[in-house]
This record gives sequence, C-alpha cells and structure tokens, in this order.
Amino acid sequence: MILDTSAELWLAEGGGKLSQRALQAIREASEAQVLAISGFEIARKVLAGKLRLSKLVDAWFEEVLDHHGLTVLPLDLPICLKAASLPSIHEDPADRFIIAAAKIHACEVVTSDERFPQYGVTTII
Repeated sequence: MILDTSAELWLAEGGGKLSQRALQAIREASEAQVLAISGFEIARKVLAGKLRLSKLVDAWFEEVLDHHGLTVLPLDLPICLKAASLPSIHEDPADRFIIAAAKIHACEVVTSDERFPQYGVTTII
C-alpha cells in the first residue's frame, strides 16, 4: 500500500480526514509506504508557506515514518520511466510517480484523487 502525500499529511495530523476504511487498511497493511517524492512535495509546501510543521521537515518526516510504521519507497529508474509513459490524464508529476510506483509494485493507493483509478490503480479513499 502507498499513501499519497495528502494521505500522509492527514495521517500525521491524526487521520481525521481519512475514512475509517482507509485508517483500518493502513493499520492492517503488511507494509504501508510513501514514495520519496512526498518528501519533496512536503518540503516545497513548507518553503512556499502553504504548510506549517511542528519541526524541520526532515525531523518531522522521520517522526511520521517511525510513529506510523511507514517505509519510504525510492524513486528509481523504472518508476520514473513508467511515470513518463503514462497517459496524460493526470499532469501532476508527483502523482504520476505515485501512480507509476503503484502499478509497478501492484499496490493500492490511499488517495482521494479521483483520477488514480483511471490508470487502473486500486484506491482506498
């Protein structure tokens, strides 16, 4: 299972914006992951003043990973190539990487983005 960046942020905030189904799936997953690009997205939001964190981004990220038992899925060449070759349904590069990783690793994605299923990705909302 992969959490998109919004799902990771919601989980870190206590899970209130995640459905009970999503929270249960995350708790029961054999492995819950975030893609490395989520670190980039979160850091950019902080730098742009669109997100405030209680700690520096790297410390915040590590704390969230540890507290929720998440692992980081690296952004490797196969994911990058797959993301580039996806149809142009979704233009957000970070989401395209997450979609590509989900397809390559046959993972469900916790997301509220309604475009993910158009790529054949199973989502948990």
